[in-house]
Amino acid sequence: MAKKIEKPVIYSALEVANICGVVNQTAINWINSGYLKAFKTPGGQYRVYPDDLADFMSERNMHIPMRLLSACTNRAAYNSSTLLVIDDDKTFNTLVAEFLRDRFPELEIIQAFDGFDAGVQLFSKKPRCIVLDLNLPGVDGFELCRKINADNSYGKPAVIVVTALESKEDENRIVDLGIEKFFRKPLKLELLADAVDRVFKD
Repeated sequence: MAKKIEKPVIYSALEVANICGVVNQTAINWINSGYLKAFKTPGGQYRVYPDDLADFMSERNMHIPMRLLSACTNRAAYNSSTLLVIDDDKTFNTLVAEFLRDRFPELEIIQAFDGFDAGVQLFSKKPRCIVLDLNLPGVDGFELCRKINADNSYGKPAVIVVTALESKEDENRIVDLGIEKFFRKPLKLELLADAVDRVFKD
């Protein structure tokens, strides 16, 4: 039986745009401006190799999805396997972190117990995913979440919110943050694991 030869993954400008969350013309402009390395087919269409796209996104602190990462030949160069747990309750924080370490041994699980430590970890590690308690002492959790989503220097991580807030108004405010998922305490760890799994398979 003949061995099946796998074709290398190469992206069109439209596929690049979809991965980066922009319109097609923006991707073409990146290429025409020399920001994104590409080549042309005999028919004049742009094509981009996965590693070149990952380099471009990494240099600009853009989130590199797992479907792109899995197509790269140099996966180790792009840190997309870190998850940060942010909660001032050390017992709960450690419980969640240890559970996730056991469930996802391939991930680097790091912890922060206050807003300052969270900022340091976010900037230095650029985690792919954050499990965030909105009720941090001395910190507006809603504002922190908005800042994480708006500031490219943090790498645009997926945010999973865990909260003891129960009112409908608070729920609406949480949904408006544009987060990945939110859970109320007491937290069901299996549901959290499912949400984390979806993030890292994206």
